[in-house]
Amino acid sequence: MSIQLKTILGIALIEGVLLIVIILTMMGFIRESNYEGLLKRASTTATLFAATTKDAVLSYDFASLESFVDEVLHNPDLVYARVVAPDGQPFAEAGDLSNLEDGRFVADRGIEHVDDDVFDTSADIAEGGVIFGRVEIGLHIGGVTKAIQAVTRWSAALATIEMALVALFSLILGSYLTGQLKNLRAAARSVAEGDFDIAIPVKGRDEIAEVSSAFNRMAANLKHTNEERSRYERQLKELNQTLEQRVRKRTEELQFKNDELQTAYESLKDTQAKLLQSEKMATVGVLAAGVAHEINNPIGFIMGNLATLREYVEIYHRIIDDYDACCRADSESERLSRLDALRRWMEAQGYDFIRDDVPGLLEDCAEGTERVRDIVLNLREFSHPAQAELSGPIDPNQCVVSTLKMLNNELKYKCRINTDLGELPAIQASPGQLNQVLLNMLVNAGHAIEDQGEIRVTTRREGDSIHIIIEDDGKGIAPQALPRLFDPFYTTKPVGQGTGLGLAISYGIIKDHGGEIAVDSEPGKGTRFTIRLPIGASDPAES
Repeated sequence: MSIQLKTILGIALIEGVLLIVIILTMMGFIRESNYEGLLKRASTTATLFAATTKDAVLSYDFASLESFVDEVLHNPDLVYARVVAPDGQPFAEAGDLSNLEDGRFVADRGIEHVDDDVFDTSADIAEGGVIFGRVEIGLHIGGVTKAIQAVTRWSAALATIEMALVALFSLILGSYLTGQLKNLRAAARSVAEGDFDIAIPVKGRDEIAEVSSAFNRMAANLKHTNEERSRYERQLKELNQTLEQRVRKRTEELQFKNDELQTAYESLKDTQAKLLQSEKMATVGVLAAGVAHEINNPIGFIMGNLATLREYVEIYHRIIDDYDACCRADSESERLSRLDALRRWMEAQGYDFIRDDVPGLLEDCAEGTERVRDIVLNLREFSHPAQAELSGPIDPNQCVVSTLKMLNNELKYKCRINTDLGELPAIQASPGQLNQVLLNMLVNAGHAIEDQGEIRVTTRREGDSIHIIIEDDGKGIAPQALPRLFDPFYTTKPVGQGTGLGLAISYGIIKDHGGEIAVDSEPGKGTRFTIRLPIGASDPAES
């Protein structure tokens, strides 16, 4: 076998093996990385979807569930989305459900087991260890599969082209070298026989000429060159191995640190949301007795009105029955006699008064039910989790009014509430979070007043911001307590009467809205809190 053929076959074999290894390794890495990314994306989407629908499932808010399902399908890769009960009955569903056999959901164990280009996965909706439902989604993986197939085809095509080019180059190179190396072969035979005085004619200045010159020096330096080369190869191999180990170790350290930071960030976000909701529910708990009293008042007069209306209905029934008897009288004289008796009885019962009193009673009942409805809606607004609220243009004065309504029964027995609400523009803010800040400030103002006092709420615009000022004439705050007033868990109230989180959370909410809170107080003369919010405030959800 000639050196030309050996060169072609050797280079082609080496190139082929290397290409196969590289292509297989690359395809395996691409497939694994894409499948792993899809699995993570599907798991994250299902988990976030379960967290989003959790409150709606717990409250059986089917309208919100339908909205959440439609919203999550805006993701272009989702084929369908469902929210189902523990027994599998759907609460809400949307999308293409044709791949579900008989409407039954079967989760896929892995991407490689998918045979319909849709990866089916789910996540439980649980609270306190109890499962209240499950979200089910289908993620379209056809794009990834086609991309992997396309990469495979292109890799095969490139490998084929490269093999052909390598073979052609090897043929040309082998032909050139074969002619130039004939002299070198003869000289090498001489060197193999121990003749190191051989001299090869050097012609030209190309690489072959340089090889010929080097060959002439090879006999004397062969042993020394071989030893140096071996030493250099060992050093280079050791250096490469050490470098790879250092790079791999550093990469692992960076990945570990990144995972720790991500975990800490998620934990911090979850803790912040829980603290915010916990403080809100604690404040709402303070108002529970007052709200119950507020509801009992309208319920009481509604029940009284209904009792009166029941008596009126009995009188109306009697009138109808007597009138019917008059109509069925056998003679005109009997009919007139019955009508006269009915008229006298109606006058004795006060029919004219009853007729005029019924509309008023019904209007009072309607007003009472509307009052109960408003109280319940206000309480629901305040107790709703902050992360589920939508931010948008709101009227700050409306937040002040609704908060004062909630606190009316809490404050009216020992405080006079005076308001001076100026004309304010709408601002971009979360109404529930702003209500919580106002609620905390007003409750604290009420607690600062021991007997009888006054709370003043003022709103006004100053330049590019609005100011909400809450003042009381209570006992005030000691100067040494002012620097720590917004620190978490710091409170000036007696043990058991405060968590120390209200002002800290309020401060954080206002900061997230791009504003600030200032406090001025003098012991024995009262306290003034000033909330400043920019008119062009950013969305607090982004903050």
